[in-house]
This record gives sequence, structure tokens and C-alpha cells, in this order.
Amino acid sequence: MAQEFETVIGLEVHAELKTATKIFCSCSTAFGSEPNTQVCPICSGFPGTLPVLNKKVVELAIRTGLALHSEIPEFCKFDRKNYFYPDLAKAYQISQYDLPICKGGYLDIEVNGSKKRIGINRAHMEEDAGKLVHQGDITTTPFSLVDLNRSGIPLLEIVSEPDMSSAAEARTYLEKLRAILLFAGVSDCKMQEGSLRCDANVSVKPVGQKELGTRTEIKNLNSFRALERAIEYEAKRHTCLLEDGDGDKIIQETRTWDEEKQETRSMRSKEEANDYRYFPDPDLPPLKIKQEWIKEIKNSMPELPEIAEERLVKDCGLPEYDASIITMTPESLAFFDGCVKSYSDAKTISNWIMGDLTRLLNQNNIELTDCKITPDSLVSMLKMIDDGKISGKMAKDIFEDMFNTGKNPEVIVKEKGMVQISDEQTLVPILEDIIANNPRAVEDYKSGKKKAMGAMVGQVMKATKGQANPALVNKLLQQLLGR
Repeated sequence: MAQEFETVIGLEVHAELKTATKIFCSCSTAFGSEPNTQVCPICSGFPGTLPVLNKKVVELAIRTGLALHSEIPEFCKFDRKNYFYPDLAKAYQISQYDLPICKGGYLDIEVNGSKKRIGINRAHMEEDAGKLVHQGDITTTPFSLVDLNRSGIPLLEIVSEPDMSSAAEARTYLEKLRAILLFAGVSDCKMQEGSLRCDANVSVKPVGQKELGTRTEIKNLNSFRALERAIEYEAKRHTCLLEDGDGDKIIQETRTWDEEKQETRSMRSKEEANDYRYFPDPDLPPLKIKQEWIKEIKNSMPELPEIAEERLVKDCGLPEYDASIITMTPESLAFFDGCVKSYSDAKTISNWIMGDLTRLLNQNNIELTDCKITPDSLVSMLKMIDDGKISGKMAKDIFEDMFNTGKNPEVIVKEKGMVQISDEQTLVPILEDIIANNPRAVEDYKSGKKKAMGAMVGQVMKATKGQANPALVNKLLQQLLGR
């Protein structure tokens, strides 16, 4: 009997904290500026400079810990993590080692109807390194440029326990964590800009074995799709080696994900904590965090996704799935809440948000904050459907026009002459003409072939340019044909 294996996954997530200035200096954290225009002697590592801690970074770290049910110790400190890369100007990174700002915690996820609690080991503050910009190719002499704009950007590294057992669980965990960070207001989580990055630790072991297998770390995964595919590939690679008796070929190393080839490849051997030669940073005093400040931050916390989900299910009657999608971002929840205030059919609202609105946002690669459709304009359109002024099919076209122009639905309907025909006196002559010109369809309908009705309705919609009220057309046809 073939031996079965199970995958063990832990994630290290780096979230860029939403501050106006860097963690230890007053340089801007704005994204997209010209290289090396947001630097100073402190973040560019000049000898003799001293770091000054940004209090807002500590506040946002505490907010994150509270959102993840973590313990916020009264005492924490900063350490120096020593290693050399060309984009690390000081040759050490200021981080936290044995006394981080957040300890423990958890995050609940649901995959395929099964709920699971993922433990949080810790979360700690640190500074980001710079960025290497590689130039040249095989036809020229390659070289790299260093951009230190990102050096000193405040990060919070959130380390999970190895509690995930599939790529789908890891993706769901990261999606849920992203939602929490967004709702807590601690990070903008723009993965395309690098403000949310993930490292995945993957190992495989025989089912039932307590000892973990040799793990590999996949660095800097910056999309949900990349995370899922990288873990699937790496778990399969481990499993194949174990099945072939080549388990000793699995070495503890750091790997990178090649998006083009859809595979992981080796970067370097995996460093251990002692390789970094951690020691307390002598330039930064330890932090003593007062309980009064923690309580003050806790009292200012906004509604978080899990609480919002419960509210949407309990108060609005939404299915759990709809509620989980609506609460992926604060903007989508605010949009939904704005609609529900003046329109009671919550399920219809969620259908439009999850369906046409999400589709158009994705197609145009824009965020909801930049969308021209407002809750009031969507509600106006839904009320027009309810009043019989427009059909559901017409609403699809109107909605897309609203998305592109920002116009009110009433204006679009008037400009395009799209008012639905719901007047029986107008429709009956059209229907009678369709019946007279389609004796075969009438005969088929009367002999029990219900599809014939659909054919006649289609002709009516064609004759009225899609403006006839479909429900009324069906009703009138049945009357005229004697059912």
C-alpha cells in the first residue's frame, strides 16, 4: 500500500504599515517617487546617525495585535538582525527577536465548508530594506542599481503557526488576514505595490508522523494566485522526492517562485536565527507599553470583518458566503451598507456587488473607491426594476453605462429611450400580430410544447427593441392563447 503524505504550511506575512513617514526618520513613505528622492542620513545608513521611533508604528502594531486576538506584552525591544545585501545600507536590519510587540493569537478560516483556527505565533515591527533594480542582459554587462526609497519603511511581520495543510487554506488565510488589516486601518495591503508580501514555509511528512519534514521557504509571493500555485508546486516536489526515496534531496533552503515557468527554484541555503547574530539595538531603548494606551486603542477599533459578517447574516439575512465576500474590504462593506439604508432587499444588492460590479472593476483594473457608481444610483436603478420601468436585461446595460459615465440611471433611461413598455393597450396589438404571423408556434404551444412560448416572447422583445415588460408579455400571451 502506497504511503500517504500530508503538507504542513506556515506563512510569514510582511505588511507595510500605513504611516506618512518612515519608522526611524521623517522621510516620506509615498509610493512611486523617483529613486533615492525619499532618503536621509538615517535611512541610508550613514555612520553616527541615530534612529528615532515613529509612535504611529507602535500604535498600528498594537491595533493589529488586538484584531488578531494577540497578547500585547507590557515590555518589548528592538534588535539588530545582521546580514549583508547591497540594498541594506547598514548591513543590519532593525527588527524584534525574542521580545516582539505581539505574542500569540489566531485567525479563523473556512475552506470547502470546513472551519479551522490558524494560530498566530507572533507579530513584530521592523524596517524594510531598499530595492535593487537590475539592468542589462546576456548581450551586455549586467549591473544593479540601488534605490533606498523603501529603506526604513515600517513593516509588521505576522508569523503564523504551521497549521495550514493545503494551498487553498493558505490562500484563504492570507485573504482573511488582508481583510483584517484593511478594516483595522493599519495597511493599504496593495500587493501590486509590495505593501503586502508573503513568505511560505512548506514541508511534507508521512500522515500521522509527529516530526515535521524538512521545510523550504518560498520568498516574496505578492499575489494570492502566486501563493497558491507556489505552495502546490513545492508540496508536489517534496512528495515526489519522498515517494522516490530521495527525501535527503530536500534541503532547508530559500526558494523563489518563477511566474513564467510556474515553478520554484533555489536561491540560497536557509539562514537560522543564530546566523543573523541578533543582539539588542543599543540606539533604541526598550518599550514599556501602558495598559491605558492599549485600552484607548482598543476602544477606537472599527468593526472588524468577522463581526461585520455576523451582522450581515443576522440582521440582513445574507448567506454566509455573500457576507464573507462583502466584508473582504471596508469599501465594499460601506457600499453595501449605503445601499441597504434605502433598499431592503439585501440579497439583490449583494448579487449586483458580487456580480456585475466586481466584474466591471476587475475588467477595468480599478478599486471600488474610484468607481463612479454610488449606493444611491444603484438603489435608484433597483427601484426602477421593481416599478416595472426597466427590465432586468435593460438594467444590465444601464448599469454598465452608469459605471462608465457616473450618470444617474433615470438620466440614462431618458437619453436612450429605454423605458419599459408595461401598458397592456400598447402591447396587445403587437402580441396579436405575432400570434397571427406564427400559426406553427401557436399550434406547438397548444399541443404542449412550452418552448414555443419562449419563441413568441423573443419575437415580441425584438419588435419592441427589448422594451416590453417580459412578465406582462408572458401573461398576456397566455391569456390570448387560452393558456
